[in-house]
Amino acid sequence: MIKIKSLASGSSGNCYHVTDGSTPLLLECGISFSKIKKGIDYKTSELAGVLISHEHGDHCKAVEKITRRGIDCYMSQGTADELELNNHRINLLEKSILKDKYLPFVIDSWIVQPFETKHDSKEPVGYFIHSKETKESLVFITDSFYSEYTFSNLNYIMIECNYALDILNKNVKSGRVHPSQKKRVLQSHFSLENVKQFLRANDLSQVEEIWLLHLSSANSDEKRFKKEIQELTGKVVKIAD
Repeated sequence: MIKIKSLASGSSGNCYHVTDGSTPLLLECGISFSKIKKGIDYKTSELAGVLISHEHGDHCKAVEKITRRGIDCYMSQGTADELELNNHRINLLEKSILKDKYLPFVIDSWIVQPFETKHDSKEPVGYFIHSKETKESLVFITDSFYSEYTFSNLNYIMIECNYALDILNKNVKSGRVHPSQKKRVLQSHFSLENVKQFLRANDLSQVEEIWLLHLSSANSDEKRFKKEIQELTGKVVKIAD
């Protein structure tokens, strides 16, 4: 079975270790390399690659040190351009010329399908990954206010659940959150309401776990989010921290 470990999640840094028992990967590397090493018991030589969603520091802080250690990183052309990265360990996602959609690629036992997401960055992506080893699939979506895609044969869902609209509005009214910050949040992050919409749109019959990622420290409620998603789906729900 696929095993997921959260090393960090939130505006201070995001990094998740995923393995199918054969090929360990990192999703994001937005914390220091020393914290990554500690989080994976210093087994960096076992990592087959790092999938990066976009160029913001809380998602790719350690990318230069990781590539210097000989670990491949995968990202869009836009992300690489913004980070001004150009070395042989940077693997750019390829697109179909005819359909302008990302092409799938293989990392050992994983088949990786990137897809577009909606965020205030150059060329953000999410990842749908399938294990040839366990025959299981996982979708990873973070820092996106919407997903136009649905997925089949899902077993694990890792999805941002940054805020609830009623909490955000309450914080704006009290002065805790500036109206301009609210506008950015609405245009760049997944809300509890949108997570529910995404889950309703997908077939959850084979889902084992739902991981809620990147909760806002000000505009979320961990217990409430977990309870409401459990009630909606009847699935095991975990909060990444």
